[in-house]
Amino acid sequence: MMRRVTHLGGAQATLGAGCALLLWDRRLGAAALLANAGSHVVVQLLKRTVARSRPCDASGVPLALIDLPDQHSFPSGHAAAATAVAAALAIAHPLLAPFVLPLAGVVAYSRVALRVHHVSDVLAGVAVGLAGAIGATYLLH
Repeated sequence: MMRRVTHLGGAQATLGAGCALLLWDRRLGAAALLANAGSHVVVQLLKRTVARSRPCDASGVPLALIDLPDQHSFPSGHAAAATAVAAALAIAHPLLAPFVLPLAGVVAYSRVALRVHHVSDVLAGVAVGLAGAIGATYLLH
């Protein structure tokens, strides 16, 4: 189950959600896509600056239970993207928050459960995604 849920934080799912939201509410869709893009830029800059290794055993062998998207761990891009889209939706429609925010939380948890990230990677990713959603919502209103 976690192997499927984790992909909800990937580019295909989060960009797809943003595009679908454009059809429902242009401003919301734009906020979700801008939050996602902004968080992606920050994640990639941090990944290359910090260059933290993924969780490994004592011999340095990755412990991941799924394919690794790249060699850097900090922060989690999947957690950032899922949070960016979910938080943008929750800000615009607070009644949806109890549904979309826990889903983003499960995506974030899956990254640790599948051993591709440390807990701090995921917490940082969530913070980046949340900042992206707040910033995008502010810019578009």
